[in-house]
Amino acid sequence: MTTKINFDGFVLSDELKMLRKMVKDFIRDEVIPLEEDLDFEATHIQKEKLSQLQEKAKRAGLYQYSVPRKFGGQGLSIFARTIIAEEASQHKLGAYNPALGAFGESPPDILYNGSKRQIERFVYPTLEGKRSGFIAITEPSGGSDPARSIHTRAEKTRNKWVLNGQKVFITGADTADYGIVFARTGEGRQGITAFIVEKGMKGFSHQLIPVIRSWYPCELFFDHVEVPEENILGEVGHGFEYVQKWLIGNRIPYAAGCIGIATAALKKAIEYANIRETFGSKLADKQAIQWMIADSEIELRAARWLTYEAAWKADLGENARYEASSAKLYATEAAGRIMDRVIQIYGGMGLTKELPFERWFRELRIKRVGEGPSEVHRMLISRDLLSGKRKL
Repeated sequence: MTTKINFDGFVLSDELKMLRKMVKDFIRDEVIPLEEDLDFEATHIQKEKLSQLQEKAKRAGLYQYSVPRKFGGQGLSIFARTIIAEEASQHKLGAYNPALGAFGESPPDILYNGSKRQIERFVYPTLEGKRSGFIAITEPSGGSDPARSIHTRAEKTRNKWVLNGQKVFITGADTADYGIVFARTGEGRQGITAFIVEKGMKGFSHQLIPVIRSWYPCELFFDHVEVPEENILGEVGHGFEYVQKWLIGNRIPYAAGCIGIATAALKKAIEYANIRETFGSKLADKQAIQWMIADSEIELRAARWLTYEAAWKADLGENARYEASSAKLYATEAAGRIMDRVIQIYGGMGLTKELPFERWFRELRIKRVGEGPSEVHRMLISRDLLSGKRKL
């Protein structure tokens, strides 16, 4: 006697299927055409064109989808945001500027828990496009272990805190108006505090760090920067909790964006293999190419499953650290392998700037380091298994 077991897996609801199609159509019809006249290494579009694009996003119901409802946004689930991230990255600038910014500017998520004054000064102006912010965690001493690697110090003097130290590889700090800076106010994990540092504060400066992508991150310097008491985010000594929450929540759509780029590249490779002829037959007829495409598709499906599982668990309100690490690790590495195969399928053309692969290849290489390098995620996963916290 057998018992029928129903298991549908991750079958998207009609609502999520419609959302995916809306984003896919928006990228195809509104975003990709704007990239045709941009320089290959461009990172943004003109403000006037961005405003027009955002108006179209508002009419399509895609604007500020990740912003909580109490702040005027749509407050979509992490799963929905993951679906959007996967589709919104599928264009030339999509790795670090998905949808070209059409879906709106959001403050660092942890600011939503700020004081009423902080929300008025930073959250609402950011949502209105009048201000922008960054998050600064990583230092020259490292970024993967913030509990130990943060050496930037903040010392209390009357009603102010004085910051001294340095941060590195901080994206967007050159154009932002403020940033959430994590500094040490004590020892260990309970000795880290989040401060809102504003551009123009005396002793705060930055310089660009040239890297392999066109949008350079920054090195930040704090030389006796005085930060008022009112600019402390949350409670003194609770900064590490905010770091962990932000990192875990960010890794899931981060992984989805890599899946999207790899998907777009693989689609192009399949089309090319079906029309390109060499040695008397199409590339699609050659076993070496068939295996590249098959391996890539399998890896995409595996990465997508891991990422959806992480999003699903996070939406349940459970601790999704293990799943988020698994998704980030596998998606970023698989996307890099897929991009390498796509370039190989195209041959010399895959290396030219007529196609986006060369750019995507460089940007995906960074993804293996950002949001925690692969080795750290392997360490976290294995540690949970070896300690018995996670059962097979």
